[in-house]
Amino acid sequence: MSFELELGKAGHIVAFDMCRVKKGESVIITCDSVMDMGPPMEVAKAAEAAGGKVLFAWHTTPLGYGKVADPQLPESLKVAIPAADVWIEFNNQWLLYSSAWIEAMSNKRTRYLFLGGLDPERITRCIARLDMDLQEKFQNKVVELTHKAKKMRITTPAGTDVSFENASRPITNELRADVAGPHFLVGQIGWAPKEESINGLIVFDGSFSGGGEADLGILAHPIELVIKEGRIEEINGQEEAKIIKNWLKKLGDPGMYNLAHVCYGFNPGAILTGLCTEDERVWGSTEWGNGYQGPMFEGSLPEAVSHADGICLNSTVELDGELLTKEGKVVHPELVGIAKAMGK
Repeated sequence: MSFELELGKAGHIVAFDMCRVKKGESVIITCDSVMDMGPPMEVAKAAEAAGGKVLFAWHTTPLGYGKVADPQLPESLKVAIPAADVWIEFNNQWLLYSSAWIEAMSNKRTRYLFLGGLDPERITRCIARLDMDLQEKFQNKVVELTHKAKKMRITTPAGTDVSFENASRPITNELRADVAGPHFLVGQIGWAPKEESINGLIVFDGSFSGGGEADLGILAHPIELVIKEGRIEEINGQEEAKIIKNWLKKLGDPGMYNLAHVCYGFNPGAILTGLCTEDERVWGSTEWGNGYQGPMFEGSLPEAVSHADGICLNSTVELDGELLTKEGKVVHPELVGIAKAMGK
């Protein structure tokens, strides 16, 4: 098996450092049938070594994300997930935002870590090879700067030009999954702006992921969204845009046209591969999600049947007029030195 030593290291980091599995805790690891079994098995071994009571749940691959997957999941899995102290998800077709996920995130006990789709090479680049001390220092400073910003603007060479206002809401700082609630792969920072303040153009030129037929991967042509007061008013582009239009129409849920969150990508190991979990963390990118809005964002949107994410590469981010990044490169004076130490 390739990256065998690195997988052992990654498994240890996930179980001991990120999830901090304790003796006697129940740990469920979910993995659908299209996934490489190497990474989840190494995490399972490490969780067992940490004293956890481990259940490896390998199941049929659903045909979409979120509640779209509900009818296809075994009833036993739906019961097991919210009963766990720790849930680590490796699914290619996410159980994230499914009914079982909502129940687990409502119990105020389950610690959830999303590592959906990570194969041996990706988990090596995005976890095993990181300097976690530098990563934490960098991300904490970005969160601090973003918290202070009231008005923001994001532009890209591909044509994104979107402005919005921040609310007094949490900013997710993805480093660990050591407290109850949802957590995601290291290297992402996300939040929900004031939904009605989001206006402009968002141009996805990296990848797009909506599950099933809308899981487009790396985009051959950009997808342009016209945004008015936090909702998608128009979708323009070539074949990819048509697929997204038809998919949203078929879902028949008006909530899918709402912008749910925005995120920064700052994982120095991430590269654009077509897998959303990694693509969202490509250094200097920004990502927008539409549809279901996770409770961790404390936003104001109604529930939606599913969720989708698109990537804007080489982003220029302005915080109250001050540059954080310029075309994907960190330029803020309080961050340049840390980024350089991280190889960026």
